[in-house]
Amino acid sequence: MEHVIRPVRAEEWLKIKGLRLAALLDPVANIAFLETHEEALARPDSFWQDRARGASHGGTARQFIAEGPDGEWAGTVVLLTERAGSISFFDDEVPVSQGHLVGVFVRPEFRGTGLTRELFNGALEWAWSLREPKLERVRLYVHDANGRAAAFYRKAGFVPTGHSVASPGDAGHRELEMVITREA
Repeated sequence: MEHVIRPVRAEEWLKIKGLRLAALLDPVANIAFLETHEEALARPDSFWQDRARGASHGGTARQFIAEGPDGEWAGTVVLLTERAGSISFFDDEVPVSQGHLVGVFVRPEFRGTGLTRELFNGALEWAWSLREPKLERVRLYVHDANGRAAAFYRKAGFVPTGHSVASPGDAGHRELEMVITREA
């Protein structure tokens, strides 16, 4: 594979912003992301700089990118850590210390090449390497109308838990929880 999977660096905040804005223009962004292109575009540079710092090192979040030989970023995934007993973004109690994959995006021209799987592998390798908190599983949520994503997640080893939450801003739809453990 031509792409290198690696964590972002704090000084790359402009590229992080650019990739996020591209993701939010994707035709399924309305069901895959919890913000709009307009909301992200309106954020100040300080937001993106803080986000880059938090995602580049530390134990609570890590953003991985797929970087081509020409320096172009073809995709990204973010892994957040959640401690047992804390309350998640969806207002549910976190049952065990776990990772939470969010912000999955691969540019259309790289879809179907195995790049998403490589991004997941990078994020999962980091998740399993953590000692504090030691993660028992990694979860993600997928919109009930995003069958293509759900099929990929199953192929990558994630299994539905049966737990779901209301999809923010999308009345009548659910976000379905899927998990993977070290043994998968």
